[in-house]
Amino acid sequence: QVQLVESGGGLVQAGGSLRLSCATSERTSRRYIMAWFRQGPGKEREFIAALSWLGQNTDYPESVRGRFIISRDDDKNMVYLRMNNLRPEDTAVYYCAARNQNDWSRQQSGYSYWGQGTQVTVSA
Repeated sequence: QVQLVESGGGLVQAGGSLRLSCATSERTSRRYIMAWFRQGPGKEREFIAALSWLGQNTDYPESVRGRFIISRDDDKNMVYLRMNNLRPEDTAVYYCAARNQNDWSRQQSGYSYWGQGTQVTVSA
């Protein structure tokens, strides 16, 4: 059972960038689809990025495509989310998640393992 710990959140001005990190307790390549979700104030948790088992494919919703990049460093057992051109509406708690099936899912229920979340606040 993989354990996930996020870090890297904070306060940033609109237009700025942040890189979130997710430390995993084991190697995730060829074992898990890794994803990031977020939950803004008064909103439901939403999918924002996923990375395939082998890392060749990614999936993003329209709201973040072209601004956010998910990646993985297998040597360090880390998954990252690079966020560029941040907007106030990106303010949320960001969660790292893992899915131990080799097919895409954008649903919360498709992921069995979750981190505790890290807060990102974007000021106008």
